Amino acid sequence: MAPVTVGRERRYLLCEPRYFELAYVINPWMRQDSPVDRNRALEQWHELVRVYRGLGHTVDLVEPVPGLPDMVFAANGGLMLDGKALGSRFHAPQRQPEALEFSRWFKENGFPVVTPEETCEGEGDLVPVGPDILAGYGFRTSTAAHISAQEYFGRPVISLRLVDPFFYHLDTALFALDDTTIAYYPDAFSPGSRAALRRRYPDAVIATRADAMAFGLNAVSDGRHVLISPGATELIARLTERGYVPLPVDTSELLKAGGGIKCCTQEIRIA
Repeated sequence: MAPVTVGRERRYLLCEPRYFELAYVINPWMRQDSPVDRNRALEQWHELVRVYRGLGHTVDLVEPVPGLPDMVFAANGGLMLDGKALGSRFHAPQRQPEALEFSRWFKENGFPVVTPEETCEGEGDLVPVGPDILAGYGFRTSTAAHISAQEYFGRPVISLRLVDPFFYHLDTALFALDDTTIAYYPDAFSPGSRAALRRRYPDAVIATRADAMAFGLNAVSDGRHVLISPGATELIARLTERGYVPLPVDTSELLKAGGGIKCCTQEIRIA
């Protein structure tokens, strides 16, 4: 069993699903004939917060806004690295007002923030791994936003093309286990992007389609503990074999809107 990084204390930004509902359809997971149970969504979200705090992580909260049901998916509100934030510009008109709310939170908490001119959906498509930023495109975030992220943060950005509409954000198909290791589902990516991932991360943990469809890759790792969908059983076993500690957290009610653990979680990286 390969050694893994010791988990380190993290700081996360979340938003309570106080106004969560299926008011529109903007991804293949959303079906308006499948109504959500808001109380259950709230219970699942509060359990996620409890697990984070139980691990010693800090949880900050952005205030939800009536009429913005997807604000619970805080990862899309921006990307923060080195104590500064790149805000969001959402693809769907229904979500565009969210960008202002997250930018306001950054400013009120003393973090510099810039708003991209291009479509950019924050940590949904921008995934830091060590010194690099893996960046998805094909459905939401534009490749022009990848260039903006590289210029703003001064970090290498590696563009990856998503080709399966069920995995419309990078964080539905890939996540960072630590500063050198990722887990991902190869068939979510174009052939060239798959080859780039194989070359750069030869020791990556590979997920099956069943695990990916259970939203097992919409996970959050502190370097040791991995908060993950309980339905991703084979991926959980593989992570355990590699020395990580999977912690299943059910966010199935939020999945009705195409979101999960990582979608709910934006990391505040100060340094």
